[in-house]
Amino acid sequence: MSNTENSKTKSDVILQMALPKLKKIPMFHVCLINDDYTPMDFVIDVLQRFFYKDYTMAVNLMLQVHTQGKAICGTYSKEIAETKTLLVNDYAQMNGHPLICRIEPASDK
Repeated sequence: MSNTENSKTKSDVILQMALPKLKKIPMFHVCLINDDYTPMDFVIDVLQRFFYKDYTMAVNLMLQVHTQGKAICGTYSKEIAETKTLLVNDYAQMNGHPLICRIEPASDK
């Protein structure tokens, strides 16, 4: 075996040993839940303000909330999903609206 082959083999072994095995981070959907009182314009504002949706996407998601009972606003790590949910629920309450935001585990499909 030549020195070149021997060196290559050693660096391959070192490289393989250095690669960590990363666990997949569990992801969570942040969902808005329909109610009969929150104005559609407020829901659009929430989607733009907290989830950075453009107007067209915000309208489509608002209509999904209205017609299907809920819509997924985004999928995040648990900490970010919890923070966004808290911010949205506080914002709705501060503005006198009963809008509910909650998190649900994202499926691994």
